[in-house]
Order: sequence, then C-alpha cells, then structure tokens
Amino acid sequence: MPEMRRKWVRGQLWAFVFVALRRLLEFVVLLFRSEGSKDAELLALRHEVAVFRRQIARPQYQPADRAILTLLSRVVPRSRWQLTFGVTPATLLRWHRRMVARRWTYPHKKAGRPPIDKGIRALVLRMAKENASWGYRRIQGELIKLGIRLAHSTIALILKEEGIRPAPRRTGPTWRQFLKAQAAHIVASDFFCVDTALFRRFYVLFFLEHGRRRVWITGVTEHPDKPWVIQQARNLTADLADTEVEARFLLHDRDTKYTASFDEVFRAEGAEIVKTPFRAPNANAHAERFVRTVRAECLDHVIVLTRGHLERILRIYEHHYNHCRPHQGIAQAMPAGNEQPRSATTPSDRFHRSGPLVRVQRRDLLGGLIHEYELAA
Repeated sequence: MPEMRRKWVRGQLWAFVFVALRRLLEFVVLLFRSEGSKDAELLALRHEVAVFRRQIARPQYQPADRAILTLLSRVVPRSRWQLTFGVTPATLLRWHRRMVARRWTYPHKKAGRPPIDKGIRALVLRMAKENASWGYRRIQGELIKLGIRLAHSTIALILKEEGIRPAPRRTGPTWRQFLKAQAAHIVASDFFCVDTALFRRFYVLFFLEHGRRRVWITGVTEHPDKPWVIQQARNLTADLADTEVEARFLLHDRDTKYTASFDEVFRAEGAEIVKTPFRAPNANAHAERFVRTVRAECLDHVIVLTRGHLERILRIYEHHYNHCRPHQGIAQAMPAGNEQPRSATTPSDRFHRSGPLVRVQRRDLLGGLIHEYELAA
C-alpha cells in the first residue's frame, strides 16, 4: 500500500510540473503581445467560461489543477477569485491547507496487535479439523509443546472466523472415517462359481476382512450342503484366532447356503450376523470386488480341469493376494504383511543413466500368468 501511494504522489508531481511549465511558456508569449489583443482574448475566454458554467454544474479539478489555481490566487485579487477561478475563496484556502497537510504527513504503523502468522493460523485450523474433540485449551497445550505460545482467546477467534464451532458441538467424524474405524472388525463372506473344461460347476467359499483386505479361501465343493458350510465356518474361526483378528460382524447375503447353524458358529464367537438386502451386491462391495479381481487376474485366463486343479490355483493365488500383491485400499501395502510398502523412488546412488544398478528378480506363478518382483540378494 505505501508503494502505491508513492507512485500516485510521483505521478501527480509530474503532472503539476507539466502544467506549470506550460502556463509559464504561455506567460512568456503574452509578454510580446499587444494590450488590445490580450483584452480581446480575455473577454473571449470569460465568455467561454460563462458558457461552460451553464452546462457543467460542478467541474472536476485534478490535484495539479488545484495547485496551479492556488499559486495564481496569490497574484489575482481575492475579490476576483470566484469570477476568475469558478470557486469560492474558502475553497481555495481549503485546497491550500490540504496541500500543506499532505506535505507534512508521514507514514505510520497501524495501531493494535500484530497480525497472526499465516503458518500458525493454518496449524491451528489443521489441529481443530483433525481432532474434533480438542477444545481451545487442548490446542493451546499442543502448540506450547511445539514451542508456539498463543493465547486461548486468539485460538477461539481464529476458529470463529473460519466458522468452526467449539469442541462439544463440532462436527464429528465423516462417514469415511467412521466406516474405516469399524472395518477392522468386519468379515465378509460370499460364494463364486467356476466351471471346468467338462462343464462341472464348483462353488468356492471365501471370507474377506475389511480392515486389511485379507482373504481366506476356505473350500471348494460341488455340493455346498449344510455340514460342509458349517465345517468351513469352524475352520475360519480357528484361522481368525491364530491371526488375532476379532470378527464382531459377519456380512453375507441371503443365500440359502448360509444356514442357521453356519451363523451360530460365528455367534458363539461373539460376532453379529449382518445380512445384505435382496439383490443388492453393492452392500457387500468388498467381497464382490475380490471376485472380480480373482477372475480378471487368474481364473479368466486358465481352463480348470478338476477340483484338485482348481484348489491348487486358488491356493497359489490366495498366497499371492495376501502376501505379495499391493492393495490400493490400504496404501499399496500387502494385506497379510506387517511391513510398510517400499518408497516409490529409489536412492539416486543406486541408479545409473543406462539403468538401475540394483538387481530385481522376477518369480513366475501359474506358468507365468502372475509375476512377482523382488530385490535380489
């Protein structure tokens, strides 16, 4: 803002110099003219001014015009000011006082407290949005721990300006956050069928944990009767106990293959059975997505011969899916792995312009249908 004001003052100064030089040159020219011609021109100019005054109620004067008129008022008698300049003596005197006041006005700092740093303001808003239960004092304490001292009233003012309500009435977690917190205790179940080369149809039962997207393919059968599904339920509960997965909800559709005894096995472990609505596959979206994945990556590219052949294929793919295949839903980590996914970038000292210096080896599964990559020892 001060820079813009300096540019404006500089522009007005040059305008004043231009107008003053122009009037000075006109005055020099008038010295060589006769008195009669001067009087005639003066009468013509007065008449022209009178005509303009009838058309314009109030003329607009620029700062340079006001400065020139103020200087000429020192020569013209005061009684002729209104007739010569078109303004009252009080107006000319006010212009002069304003020029003097601007001449002796210096820039000064704005009164009051200094503004809050933008980085600190953004940090306060971030803490408030990421922690819905934190109040002003809690945020103040967290800032002090980071070496930032800020009054709790200032924190309240920042949140109020952004429309964030106090902690007890602040908006709670979003649906995404709520469902993500519940996902670790949800296990989904579903069937999919596979036709062999001789047109025999086998049913595959699998379970999927929502939290880590881990899959258990428990069995393959041509006749999924009541004893078979009960045995698969018991096998899964034992596997869940070994992996320390607490299944609080079992999600499946209303297929008649899910008998009451099947549900009772999970109820005995403390799980609640949740059945999806009729003809609503989107209600069990994670399980449906796995069926699409196993078909697109594996089963659509092989011809199954026997039950044993299908079990071997699914056993290999299950291990690949759980231990070696990165999953987008869990930040490219492996469902059954505790290790974090490797960084997308490799240190520059391990690479060369002609290619990477590190050795990466490939392992083929199912006759080269699936490839797994890892760093060579």
